[in-house]
Amino acid sequence: MTILPINPAANASPEALVAFLRQCREAARTDGRERLVSISLKVGALDPLAVLEAIFEPGELHFYAERPSIQTAIAGAEALLVHEASGPDRFGSVQRFIDDVLARTIAVGEVDAPFGGPHFFNAFTFLDEVTAGEAFPSARVFVPRWQVARAGEVTTAVANLLVAPDADLATLAERVWRAHEKFKHCDYARGNAAPTAAVPERAGPSTFQTTEVGDYRAAVTGGLAAIAEGAVNKIVLARALDMRAAAPLHPLHLLNGLRERFPGCYSFSVANGRGQSFIGASPERLVRVSKGVLETEALAGSARRGQGASEDAALGAALLASEKDRREHLHVLDSIRRRLEPLGLVLDFPAQPLLRKLANVQHLYTPVSAALPEGVSLLAALAQLHPTPAVGGTPREAAVGRIGALEGFSRGLYAGAIGWVNARGGGEFLVGIRSALIDGETARVYAGAGIVAGSDMEREFAETELKFHAMRDALRG
Repeated sequence: MTILPINPAANASPEALVAFLRQCREAARTDGRERLVSISLKVGALDPLAVLEAIFEPGELHFYAERPSIQTAIAGAEALLVHEASGPDRFGSVQRFIDDVLARTIAVGEVDAPFGGPHFFNAFTFLDEVTAGEAFPSARVFVPRWQVARAGEVTTAVANLLVAPDADLATLAERVWRAHEKFKHCDYARGNAAPTAAVPERAGPSTFQTTEVGDYRAAVTGGLAAIAEGAVNKIVLARALDMRAAAPLHPLHLLNGLRERFPGCYSFSVANGRGQSFIGASPERLVRVSKGVLETEALAGSARRGQGASEDAALGAALLASEKDRREHLHVLDSIRRRLEPLGLVLDFPAQPLLRKLANVQHLYTPVSAALPEGVSLLAALAQLHPTPAVGGTPREAAVGRIGALEGFSRGLYAGAIGWVNARGGGEFLVGIRSALIDGETARVYAGAGIVAGSDMEREFAETELKFHAMRDALRG
């Protein structure tokens, strides 16, 4: 990527922008390949979800991820460049696409601002192959026409455009200038949000019809049989519920409710451009890379929250002492070690698991960090980690190979890897759990539990019910 020490969007006139774009067109003519031009600008305080909601179009790709508790959020929409892949090499294919785009990228403006520069938004399904007709391909990455992100008190807007060897510079300049002026004068922070498109009112709880997909108790019986046979040590089995409303559901309105209720989780939305969106509030980071340091975590073993402080503490202590939950948690941590250490990572983590307390559930949690060796990318690490035993099982191949037949439905992006990569090799991916696929009036809601030797069928069913609460409550307002 070429970074130029100028900010054409901040210059005095659209004519200056045209002059800059002319330089980019000349660069494109040197090899006959279009250039991605990325213009970054710090703007007034904006809520990226409010911006995305204001321009929401069901026929466009979009991406959104937020951690309210640490005041970070990023939104991108209107795909400028898209790449899809499938099969065991899907992560490698996406990395090659990113490398190729960056090799012909010209970045200008406040590229060093938080979330400055072009970002690549990714969604990888649970499996590396999907069947025809599913909502999402097994891997999709896109560069948006625009993105808005907040990091603490800093909001950065990025406009991306393609400059071809025969580009009409006046049209491109007008488009960028309009976007620049719009972001510059947006004043969501002062309560003057732009009007949103009219959407139907959300249906009330009495209008929902709920249908169970598959037979969870039969699935758990099959999973326990596989464990007893020695085929697997752990298998994660999910339930799916189809909830149908009387009117279409707006995914971003639902998402706003999720981020308000679960500020410690990753609120996310990924749209497929065909009217379907996958949304959720995930408690689990899959992997993050920042300034050469990789961070991941083991999150497995669950209990409900207590009604008061004493009960809550007692439930947390029982979870920490649970042999079954500690064993399930250790499967996840051991898998992280086995899969990352061959890449040359020296992992650092506490000797005993901690508790992560969320609004309605608490988990055993072990943070893991390591310096990322030279030549190892975030996506290379992600390819090793996904899917973790927390959502698949162990041994991974044996467990994952049984899940589809036992569950009786396709997971799609449920338990998939959702995240972004920036131009500096950093980025962050979450696990697509506590989630739902929104499709018109229907929401398919997912929740799973880890099955190990000694698992009790009714307890696992109750755990999935507990995990369903977040999305059910969001749907019901």
